[in-house]
Amino acid sequence: MKVTVLGSAAGGGFPQWNCNCRLCDGVRRGTVRATPRTQSSIAIGTDDVSMHDWALCNASPDILQQLKATPALQPGRALRDTGIAAILLMDAQIDHTTGLLMLREHAKRLPIHCTAAVREDLSTGNPLFEVLRHYADVDWHEVVPERTFTIDALDGLVFQPHALLSNAPPYSPHRDATRPGDTLGLSVTDTASGKRLFYAPGLGTLEDPVRQAMQDADVVLVDGTMWTDDEMITTGASAKTARSMGHLPQSGPGGMIEALDELPATTRRILIHINNTNPILDEDGPQRALLAEHGIEVAHDGMQLEIR
Repeated sequence: MKVTVLGSAAGGGFPQWNCNCRLCDGVRRGTVRATPRTQSSIAIGTDDVSMHDWALCNASPDILQQLKATPALQPGRALRDTGIAAILLMDAQIDHTTGLLMLREHAKRLPIHCTAAVREDLSTGNPLFEVLRHYADVDWHEVVPERTFTIDALDGLVFQPHALLSNAPPYSPHRDATRPGDTLGLSVTDTASGKRLFYAPGLGTLEDPVRQAMQDADVVLVDGTMWTDDEMITTGASAKTARSMGHLPQSGPGGMIEALDELPATTRRILIHINNTNPILDEDGPQRALLAEHGIEVAHDGMQLEIR
């Protein structure tokens, strides 16, 4: 199994267009050693070198930039072509779905895999699916938590979605009234090698099934949005806590670092969906050094993973 990190930042990217926090201002001025990032998305493919098809996990507003930076997603087999064989949506958040509009010229209906809850939000509160009806349209495949599924073009990979306790988007009628399927984690197993990826860019609570899915994975690529629960408050960026937005902070009791420390020593641990205020973006900062001490990596755009 191959994984390409197309984007590794949270909503707004890094530096965020209107933010002058220490990190955003510092990376613009060159006074902070940090790497710019687009909004989070990954592509999953097989090890078969003859295959040119990928599953796109989330379609960020930066999808066109990400496609240009990833030649493998444009195999050039026809006048109009794409390596995107399927689009898997982990939630209905704007930073994970707006890119669908950028794919509207597709010659076929967009093959979108998501839960009924996400489909509802993208047909009502933020009616992207209704807009797309006037362009490529949507070929919807229902995803049911814990029910495995396969994708024809990605032979040898088995996908298993997991319902997460997080929050629906602010525009959703179900905001602060979580339904199963509002947010997913995803296990992907390579049947040839038995190796497994666990992917969850939005992870607010670690229930036992989620902990088990992480334990069973060879690589975990999980929510790295904020360092502390009150990060947005202390930086003056917002009055919201990380947990209220559906994100488990890295530091502190019960945080992501503690959870990742519980995994087997052979498990590769990587953080993704990193907010522009998170000090782990500072490559010379103490928070980044602490992650390294715990064997935790920070995803970056263009990162390539081979899970075999």
